Amino acid sequence: MTEKLLQKLNEWQPRGSGRHSLMATIPEIGWSVNLVADQTDSLSCLVWELTLTRTNPAPDGLTLRSWAENIANRVTGLLEPLKLLEVDETRQEAILRSAAPTKKGASLTYYEVHLSGTHRAILRRFEGSHEYVGRYQRPYALTYEALAKLAGDITG
Repeated sequence: MTEKLLQKLNEWQPRGSGRHSLMATIPEIGWSVNLVADQTDSLSCLVWELTLTRTNPAPDGLTLRSWAENIANRVTGLLEPLKLLEVDETRQEAILRSAAPTKKGASLTYYEVHLSGTHRAILRRFEGSHEYVGRYQRPYALTYEALAKLAGDITG
């Protein structure tokens, strides 16, 4: 995944300002990638959302819980490590979040990975505070190399 996605990211040249998307299917490894970014340059982007979708059947024996645990153990390229927060076997959903959010003044920022079955992972970054109710999605900066590694860590 890492090398193929890195190649596609290096070829990606969105034009104009505003939010851009890169949709790429990588059939030889059985995944599609949908990257939404607020800004891009030749080396990096401000990621709004990264969605990875399995296009081939999941490996025999892979469960939602085992995939979530593997992601928590493998992902190392983010500001904070991930931890498995919840697995809902009935709904076939799992949530991973930053083990310890980053504090900036009164705000806390953290990553969240939402898994749907063993076929889809969506990564976003959020900001919240003890001073106000709710949370807000925020973009996060990653080099293309770090982004490709992250996708490879999630897809295993």
